[in-house]
Amino acid sequence: MKRWLPAPLVSIGLFGMWLLLRPSLAPGSLALGLLLALLMPKLMSPLRPPAGPVRRPLVVLRLVAAVGVDVVQSALDVLRGVLRSGRQPPRGSFVTVPLELRDVHALAALAMITTVVPGTVWCELAPDRSALRLHVFDLAGEAEFVAHFKQRYERPLKEIFE
Repeated sequence: MKRWLPAPLVSIGLFGMWLLLRPSLAPGSLALGLLLALLMPKLMSPLRPPAGPVRRPLVVLRLVAAVGVDVVQSALDVLRGVLRSGRQPPRGSFVTVPLELRDVHALAALAMITTVVPGTVWCELAPDRSALRLHVFDLAGEAEFVAHFKQRYERPLKEIFE
C-alpha cells in the first residue's frame, strides 16, 4: 500500500484542495484532481526527509502546551509593546543563544516554535549548529531570555529527539 500511496493524508489534502479550488464536480475535473492527488506524493517522495525519532510523547504534549501558552502571552506582550511604543519604544535586540541541540529534526522543530511565538524571529544558525541568532521584539534582559529559551524549548526538544 505504501508503494502506491506513500502519503495518504497528503493525497486526501490535495484532493480536498482541488475540490475547493475547482467548483466543478464534472467527472473530468474529479478524475484530474484524483490523478494529481495520487501522483504528486509519489513523485515528491524522494524529496521527503525520513521521519525523526520521537522518544518521549508526554514531553511532546507538555512542549505543545508550553508553546501554546507562550504564543498567547507573547502576543499580548507584543500588543502592549506596540500600544505603548509612542511613550516607551520597544527594546528590540539580537540575541545569540548557545545550542546543545544537533539533531536536524529538533532544530527544525525549534525553528517552527520560534516562528510561531510572536516577538521572536529566527535569524541565523551557526554553520556548526552551536549557536542560534534571534531577534527579540522587546528584550528586558539577554541572560534571562537565553535561560528561558533554553529551559522552555531546547531542553524538551533534546529529551524528545536526542
